[in-house]
Amino acid sequence: MHLQPYLRVNGTPFTATRDDVIRAHGPPRSESRNTVGLTALDYGDVVYRFQDSGRLEEVTARAKVLHLGTTVAAPFRDLAAFVQSSDSTAFDRAGFLISPLYGIAFVPGEPCWVTALARHCMAEWEAIRAS
Repeated sequence: MHLQPYLRVNGTPFTATRDDVIRAHGPPRSESRNTVGLTALDYGDVVYRFQDSGRLEEVTARAKVLHLGTTVAAPFRDLAAFVQSSDSTAFDRAGFLISPLYGIAFVPGEPCWVTALARHCMAEWEAIRAS
C-alpha cells in the first residue's frame, strides 16, 4: 500500500467519488452496504467504502508493506511496532490499532489488511475511544 496520509492511497485521492473509482478500476467484484451504513466496492485485494453522499471514507487493502510517502516502508509484520514507536497518539479500539498520525487502522493479528482513513473519519474513531 502506498499512502500519503489523509490524501491518497495507491494513487486514489480521498476526493474520489464512487464513479471515479469505477472509472479507474472497472466494475467491482461486489457492492454491499455494511453495518455502519457505508457502501463498499470490493475489488478483492482492495475495498473502497463510501458514505451515501458519495464521500470516500476509507480504503482497505492488502498491504504486505505500507509505504508512507517516498521515505518509509514498513512491512506488515513490523507495522504495529512501527506505529507504536513513531505515533504517540496511536490507540487500540475493538482489536484495531489506530494511528492518527498516519491515518490508518488495522488489526495486528490479521495479517496484511490495512485501512487508510479519510481525515474526517479520525474524529469518529476518537469518539469511540472516549466512550
